[in-house]
Amino acid sequence: MTTWTIDQLLPHAGRMIWLDRVVAWDAESIVCERTVRPGAHSVQPGGLPAWAGIELMAQAIAAWNGCQVLSAGGHIRPGFLLGTRAYRSNVAYFPIGGVLRVHAVRVFHDDDGMGSFTCRIDAAGVAADARLTVFSPPDPAPFLDPHNPIDPKATS
Repeated sequence: MTTWTIDQLLPHAGRMIWLDRVVAWDAESIVCERTVRPGAHSVQPGGLPAWAGIELMAQAIAAWNGCQVLSAGGHIRPGFLLGTRAYRSNVAYFPIGGVLRVHAVRVFHDDDGMGSFTCRIDAAGVAADARLTVFSPPDPAPFLDPHNPIDPKATS
């Protein structure tokens, strides 16, 4: 269990935080929860669209990174979702009232910030899974500033 709240772990704010809490984490994995509530961001009358599972998985990875960074005395920094492979969900909507358990397990992670995680979402009658590729560079500033190109030769 973590002593940090989800908003302390993510570089998100307000309604862009889609997870409720971290249930458990370690050096290789994390489990987070989200209860689907009516009126919450992106929730429709049928529930939370299954496509939102990708964002839930990405935020679980970001929370895992936040746990690693804060436990080492560092500061939270932005990361990037680079890709999703083979996202599957057995439902079109995660049901209102459903408590979603979002699991992420590290497959690969290097010192430059590149990582790959297998992820799944479980709830009553719900199963979704994917493999996500993420990037959390030591200095994200060049990737966030549109006036500071990463490759200076790319702007001529």
